[in-house]
Amino acid sequence: MELIKGTDVVAALNAELKTKLAASSYIPQLAIIRVGEKPDDVSYERGAIKRMGTIGLRCRSYIFEESISNQAFVKEFKTINEDPDIDGILLLRPLPKHIDETAIEQIIDPSKDVDGISPYNMAKLFAGDETGFAPCTAEAVIEMLDYAHISLSGKRVTIVGRSLVVGKPLAMLCIKRNATVTICHTKTVNLADTCKQAEILIACAGRPRMLDHSYIGAQATVIDVGINMDQKNKLCGDVDLDSISQTAALATPVPGGVGTVTTSVLAKHVIQAAKRMGK
Repeated sequence: MELIKGTDVVAALNAELKTKLAASSYIPQLAIIRVGEKPDDVSYERGAIKRMGTIGLRCRSYIFEESISNQAFVKEFKTINEDPDIDGILLLRPLPKHIDETAIEQIIDPSKDVDGISPYNMAKLFAGDETGFAPCTAEAVIEMLDYAHISLSGKRVTIVGRSLVVGKPLAMLCIKRNATVTICHTKTVNLADTCKQAEILIACAGRPRMLDHSYIGAQATVIDVGINMDQKNKLCGDVDLDSISQTAALATPVPGGVGTVTTSVLAKHVIQAAKRMGK
């Protein structure tokens, strides 16, 4: 089994983005909005800032206390949203329960919604309209498959997971590439039998090492989107990588896989957003 490493995909994608950036005199800017001090959010923010800097993009963080009222946050968000110097907005979610996240999804400018959270961009994705933005994690999967020269056209693709962040949008991206897509989840009857039929299996259910060799067809490509902590507090994916090593042809590791590519896709979207705005 060969591994598709995120670092290799990132290097290729970053080189492409730097070339595009060098062809323009304008440097796009990303706004990262964080509420509270959740370790996962702080870590992702730090990684995104570093990636933007590596590529040559501007990045500004807006950090609010977890106790901020819904009314105050909406007001602050609108100010950022309307700032002409901001080309892309990344809202770290989930927000505290007292903040109306759905309202924010409705408010965000679709042209700046670089992580595809607005209903407008989601509708474009489901319509096959490429002028919108897909969620970065879903698109990162496509970037990894492209890097490995794996065509989706005519392939049997099974996605284990149905969230609006990964599973459903990823299904639309695969269908756009002419794949035949099956969406499964933790309630699917005979899940292992269904997964075994896949030529490309994508795991995004959020269950530590849920899929072992009994779920994998011979010579399948396995993309693991899961980010979990196991019983030993060790980072792992939804796939038991050791178990599938004699069955799968290609697979992505966790850590060092899809998650590594996500912030480069974010940067790609920021550059696209600025260009679409004529900057």
